[in-house]
Amino acid sequence: MSMTDLPVLQAIKGKLRFHETRQKVLAENVANAETPGYRARDIKAPDFFRMAVEGEGNDGVSTVLTNPMHIAGPLIDNNAPFRPEKVGGYEVTPDGNAVSLEDQMMKVTGNQMDFQTVTSLYQRSIGLLKTAVGKR
Repeated sequence: MSMTDLPVLQAIKGKLRFHETRQKVLAENVANAETPGYRARDIKAPDFFRMAVEGEGNDGVSTVLTNPMHIAGPLIDNNAPFRPEKVGGYEVTPDGNAVSLEDQMMKVTGNQMDFQTVTSLYQRSIGLLKTAVGKR
């Protein structure tokens, strides 16, 4: 097994792919801000905690129940990740366009900041693994 095949790193990669896909959808929203009848879309975020716990198979990182009084674990949502969701805009123009550029730009900025944070986390995780293996 490769270092990058760890369930936690797979979840981080999944989050990076999510932010990349979401950026494309948000860019489409901005590009179609003048298109008659266009409705803004967004992508539902997958449950990255579940991805880290389950991994690709059932051999992911899991918690150990050491006391029967402890909470058993997360409730798993079986919703499909990366599903586009139609969202209502703040205003609808007479031609039926419901894209609010201010709202879309706020989402783009938030998505960019999240992507940079996850990228930094991934780089640091790989660095820690390299240090642990002794490849620095």
